[in-house]
Amino acid sequence: MALTATAGDFAALQRARGHAYVEAALKTTLDRLVIVWIFMGGMVIIEPSPYEFLFALVLPLSLFAGLKVYASTAPLLLLTIAFSPFALTAAFQATYTPTATTLIYEAVTIFLMLTAFFAASYVAEAPQERMRRIVGAYTFVAVFSAVMGTLGYLHLIPGGYDILTRYGRAKAFFQDPNVFAPFLILPAMYALQRLLLTPGRRSLLINGGIVMALLIGVFVSFSRAAWGGLLGASLILSLLLLALEASARQKVRMLVLAMIGFVLVATAIGGLLSIPSVRALFELRASVEQSYDSGDTGRFGRQGYAFDLGLTHPFGIGPAEFRNLEIPEEAHDSFATTLHVYGWGGALIWDVIILLTLARGFSALIRKSPNRRMLIPLLATYVPLVIEAGIIDIDHWRHYYLITGLIWGVTAGYKRLERGEDKVSALV
Repeated sequence: MALTATAGDFAALQRARGHAYVEAALKTTLDRLVIVWIFMGGMVIIEPSPYEFLFALVLPLSLFAGLKVYASTAPLLLLTIAFSPFALTAAFQATYTPTATTLIYEAVTIFLMLTAFFAASYVAEAPQERMRRIVGAYTFVAVFSAVMGTLGYLHLIPGGYDILTRYGRAKAFFQDPNVFAPFLILPAMYALQRLLLTPGRRSLLINGGIVMALLIGVFVSFSRAAWGGLLGASLILSLLLLALEASARQKVRMLVLAMIGFVLVATAIGGLLSIPSVRALFELRASVEQSYDSGDTGRFGRQGYAFDLGLTHPFGIGPAEFRNLEIPEEAHDSFATTLHVYGWGGALIWDVIILLTLARGFSALIRKSPNRRMLIPLLATYVPLVIEAGIIDIDHWRHYYLITGLIWGVTAGYKRLERGEDKVSALV
C-alpha cells in the first residue's frame, strides 16, 4: 500500500510539474506577444489594423495562460458587454453606408474596448513588471514612429514623404497626423518623469533624447490639438511630481532642467523653422482659428448641429452617416459622434467609462505608493486626451483605450503591492 501511495504521489507530482511548466510557457509566450501587440499599435494604416488581428491571438492566449478577472477591473468588461447591443443596433440605422461597413466599425470599437479590459487585467496581476514591459515596447515604437515621421517629412527618406506624411504633415505609419502625434505623448511623459527625477548622465542622455525625438515628432505633425496636449500633459506631470513625489533636491533639479530644456527645445524648433516650407506651414497651423473651423458648416458650427441630430435619434444614425447628411464632413466631437454611432445607450456607457477612469485615477493619487509614479504619466496624458475628445473623434484611437486600461490596471494593483505580492521595478 505504501509503495502504491508513493507511486501515485509521484505521478501527481509529475502532472503538477507538467501543468506548471505549460502554464509558465504560456505566460512567457503571452508576455512576448503583448510586446509585439503594443508595437503594432504604431502601425495603423488600415482598419481593422494588425493591432486588432494580433489582439485576436492575445486574448484567447491570455485565457489559457490563466489571466484572472479582478473585481476591480471587471466593470470594464461588464460595461463593454452592456455597450455591445447599443453599438450593434446603431449599425443598422445607417441609410447611406453599407451595413457590412457599419458592422465592421462597431466590431472594431467593441474589440478596442476589450483591449482596455485586457490591459487592465494583465497589468493588475503584476503592475510593476508588466508596466515596465508595456512602457518599454510603447516607447520603442513611439520613438521609431517619430523618427520615421520626421525623416519622411524632411524628405530624408527616398519616397518617404509620400508614405509618411499627409497634407504636408508627418503621420508616420498612421492614417492621420492627428492620431500619430497624440500617440507619442504617453511615452514622452514617462521619459520626462525619469528625466526629472533620476540623476546621472545616463538618464540625462537617454531620457532627454527620447523626449526630444518625440517632441519633434509631435511638432512636425502640425497638429494643434497635439501641441496643446503635449504642453498640458507636461504641465500636469510637473505639477503632480512637485506636489506628490519630488524631494527638495529633485525640485531644484526639475527647475534647472526646465530652463535647460526650454533653451534646447527653442533651439530645435528654431532650426526647423529656418526651413521656409516648415515656417510657412507653422504660421498657417499656429493661427488660432482655421478656415474650416468657422461658419455654420465649420468645425464648431457643425458640432451644434451634430448634438441636435444625436439628441433626436435615440438609436443613433450609424457610423459614417453624418458626413452624408447636410454637411459633408465629420462632426469632430467624440461626445456628439458617440451619440450618432452608438446611440444614447452606447454614448452614455462611453462617457461613464471616462468618468470612472478619472475618478479611479485621481482617487488613487492621494495614496502614497510606488505605483503612483506609474499612474502620474498616465493621468497627465489622459486628461488632455479627454479634453481633446471635444474637438476630434477619438473613439477609434487604439492608444486611448490602452491608456484607459492601464489606469485601471495600475490602480487595481495598489493592493497587491501593499500586500507584498508585486515587486518594485526600475520603470520610473
